[in-house]
Amino acid sequence: MTHSPQAPPTRIPGYDGGPFHHQPELLDDHLFWLGHLHNYFSESEEAEELVGETDEQEAGALQSRLLGGDTRPVFTVPLAGGHRLYVVYRAFEEDEGIDYLLHHPDWDAAQHLAHDGGHFMGPGLSWAELIAAADNRLPGGSTTDPHTRLLLLLPAFGDDAVPDSAVERLTAALRACTRVEEPERLATALLEDQGPYGPAQWTKAEGGYPINDGDHSFRNPANRFAWPATCLARAATALTP
Repeated sequence: MTHSPQAPPTRIPGYDGGPFHHQPELLDDHLFWLGHLHNYFSESEEAEELVGETDEQEAGALQSRLLGGDTRPVFTVPLAGGHRLYVVYRAFEEDEGIDYLLHHPDWDAAQHLAHDGGHFMGPGLSWAELIAAADNRLPGGSTTDPHTRLLLLLPAFGDDAVPDSAVERLTAALRACTRVEEPERLATALLEDQGPYGPAQWTKAEGGYPINDGDHSFRNPANRFAWPATCLARAATALTP
């Protein structure tokens, strides 16, 4: 599989850390994906069994190197209107994890959409938003491949109303990017548990923008750490399918 050679920014406005590095070769590594989705797997006993102990250990070693060294990979998914989703491997000592950021060149700072790590935050994407970002084929990111994009963004997703076609779609991505022996069973398990924050219900706020009821989500106005209404609205502009 060929991915875009366009490098991401070495710094992201309003975000600590960096400089970041362009490592598109990771997207072709079966073990990278097992590590990237580790927290999703760990919430499901069936998923952990389907991955296999040997692969999981090797993937964990790779993930530890990515989160514990100076490589600090970042991946970019372009959205309509010049918006960008950044998937950042945050190599902060004792606070490592993967951050999902939303940004536009006109904004002073990127917005945290989700965090996959010890202090997890999310969900940040509904199923419709996830698929729209995966399928838009816009150039200028780390890859235009929809399977790769779907798995990159999957840990930021949580939705209690996924369509019947979701299992088939996730199965295809797992088959394309990993070597798991039963991708359909794994897809079913992942969509049932949906990682550490689990499924969330998505509705529309009075302003017409999507919000959810996740206890750890920036897009739940009931949370004390939620984005203000202006940020919720502009996120909807960026993410609306």
